[in-house]
Amino acid sequence: MKKILLSSMLALSLFGYEANNVHIEFKAFKTPLKKGVEGTFDNIILHSHKAKNFKEALLETAVTIDTSSVNSKNTQRDEKLVASFFDIQGVKKIEAKIIKVEKKILVVAITMNDKTLNIPFKYEKEFREVEAEGVIDLADFDMLPSLQSINKACYDLHQGKTWQDVELEFELTFDK
Repeated sequence: MKKILLSSMLALSLFGYEANNVHIEFKAFKTPLKKGVEGTFDNIILHSHKAKNFKEALLETAVTIDTSSVNSKNTQRDEKLVASFFDIQGVKKIEAKIIKVEKKILVVAITMNDKTLNIPFKYEKEFREVEAEGVIDLADFDMLPSLQSINKACYDLHQGKTWQDVELEFELTFDK
C-alpha cells in the first residue's frame, strides 16, 4: 500500500500541470474617437504550482506586475505613464490571481491601489495554452485621480479625452 501511494505521489509531481509562462497586454483609450494605446509590462513575476489537472493548475495561478516596467514601445509615453499615472497614487505593483474557473470564464482577483476586485475574463484553451480577455474600469479601483493626471499631462495629444475602461488580455502556457 505504501508503494502504491508513493508511486501515485511521484507520478503527480512528475506529470502534473504548471504554468511556466505568462504574457499580459493592456489597451487603454484616448481621444473622443477612442483610439487604443497598447502595451505590456516587462517585469511580471508568475506564481504557479504543479497540479494534477489543468483546472487546478489555473486556480491560484497569480502574477505580480511592476508598474514601473510599463512598455508601450514608446519611451516618452512609458515615462509619462509611470510619473503621471501610476506614481500619482503610489501604485508600484498590480497583483492578479485566478480564483474561479467556470465554463469559458475565469474570475481573476485584481489588486490595484489597495483595492481588490473580482473581474470576469472570457477564455479559450488550446492544448496547453490559455488566452483570456477582460475589461476593468479605473473608477472601480479608485484610480480617477491618476486618470485625471494622465489626461492633463497628455491633454492635447488625447484631445481632452482619456477613457476609464482598459482592456486586458493574458496568455498562460502550461507544462505537463
